[in-house]
Amino acid sequence: MPQVVANDCVACGACADVCPQDAITIDDVAVIDAGKCVDCGACVDECPAGAITE
Repeated sequence: MPQVVANDCVACGACADVCPQDAITIDDVAVIDAGKCVDCGACVDECPAGAITE
């Protein structure tokens, strides 16, 4: 499952916009709901800050 590197996340919302399962919410940083995530990697590819890793 993808992980958010909080220190790198700029909370832009690009990952949440691309997530097909609506598994990502944006607070101070992106938060991935493990129960909804299907490990597709779309968020990893979309993050402009490189703050989401697999």
